[in-house]
Amino acid sequence: MSWLFVLLQQLKQFIVPLVAAFFFGGDRNELWPLIGVGALALTAVWRYLTYRYGVSGDALVVRSGLLERSVRVIPFARIHNVGLQQSVLHRLFGVAEVRLESAGGQKPEAEMRVLKLADALALEALVRRRGAAVEPAATAVAPTPLLALPPGEVVRLGLVSNRGLILIGAAVGGLSQFSPRLMPNLIEHWGQWALGWASDNGTQHPVSLAVAGVSLVLLVVALLRLFSILLALLQYYGFRLSESGRRLTVERGLLARWRTSASRRRIQAWTLRETLMHRLLKRRSLDIDTAVAEQQNQPRALRELAPVATPAACDALIEHLLPRAAWAQLDWRALPARAWWRLALPGLPFALLFTAIAAWWIGVWALLVLLWLPWTAYIARRHVRAAGYAVNDELVAVREGWWSRHWRFAEIDKLQALQLTRNPLDRRCGTATLWLDTAGAGAMAPPLRVRFLPEADAVALYERLSRTLARRPLRW
Repeated sequence: MSWLFVLLQQLKQFIVPLVAAFFFGGDRNELWPLIGVGALALTAVWRYLTYRYGVSGDALVVRSGLLERSVRVIPFARIHNVGLQQSVLHRLFGVAEVRLESAGGQKPEAEMRVLKLADALALEALVRRRGAAVEPAATAVAPTPLLALPPGEVVRLGLVSNRGLILIGAAVGGLSQFSPRLMPNLIEHWGQWALGWASDNGTQHPVSLAVAGVSLVLLVVALLRLFSILLALLQYYGFRLSESGRRLTVERGLLARWRTSASRRRIQAWTLRETLMHRLLKRRSLDIDTAVAEQQNQPRALRELAPVATPAACDALIEHLLPRAAWAQLDWRALPARAWWRLALPGLPFALLFTAIAAWWIGVWALLVLLWLPWTAYIARRHVRAAGYAVNDELVAVREGWWSRHWRFAEIDKLQALQLTRNPLDRRCGTATLWLDTAGAGAMAPPLRVRFLPEADAVALYERLSRTLARRPLRW
């Protein structure tokens, strides 16, 4: 059966150009490249048919290659993440795709396109059991549920996310390819409908325009939320976080199912998020960085411990997984109130420059742009008031954000490097920023840094953490 899934996997890469060539190619001669695509697919299928794996001692041995053969030996102790994915077709046939990831490289150490589900689960258990040589506590025990999301919570997840933008953007892009005038015509028709409705109650009135604009915005927001909820149901239905020994496992998905597991000790940094919508729904989300150099937006990676949960549930998870960090007893220190100047100053030259350019075009009305400055100062004050940091013997944590808040933290033993930076503005204001680097930090994760500290405080914190890092071994 493997050849079928391999063929489908290869065809997925060519299906879009094939369809485009068939419907929009015009000249039938342009279909000749399909022969090359077919040959490439057959070659890929043949290559995967030569793929074999087996167990030898404490390592997994993978043999692959069509003409040039390679043998890859992967010690179980080096496998950090085990990911299982089941598409709808996988579930119909009772099979799964397995992905074994280590801390190095952007590609997985091994990828089995299709295994029987029982064999895939057995391989996952084997990796967990053989990898226990470096995890004495990771003995075979029954999984302990830590968090489960009922459908109502998944709907809340859709409300707080903006995943629907992906569908709306794809729909706009796709429809625009069929007719460049499609979207302008749609907007015009909407305006005519809205203004026509409004004209019955007050023709040519500014209120009519406002009604049309607001209704269009509300329609877009409603569609965005609807699509976001649908995507959340598809991706996170049946979400379960469980713990087996020192290993965490996440299962989720309505049609396609993902099952990802990783050792707790591979967690490098944590991110607790709270947007405005989170606060309205009294929810937060908890993400992690693992020591696996993964590709972004990789659905099989273990990044979300709690896609959405109550603040109490998130805090309980942190307390359970980081018992020595004393998360609830952290002594948070606020930034000096005058740091808002340091945050607001970089935008001042751009506002003045934009005002000068606008004044050259429209005259004195451009001075209205300067009203942006008080708002910027207000935002900077709120950001500084909400910002803070905390350090104890086990944990270093940073909180930032006003409208959208986040807490970023890591165990001190997981810190890879420290960096104290001061740009010319910092030197002028007497401030500094301390950067804290960890392994596996995602590009979309907020940086772990303490910004705009008074220079003396930043140096003292830098020296304190440097002494700690020099005295204690790195764990990852």
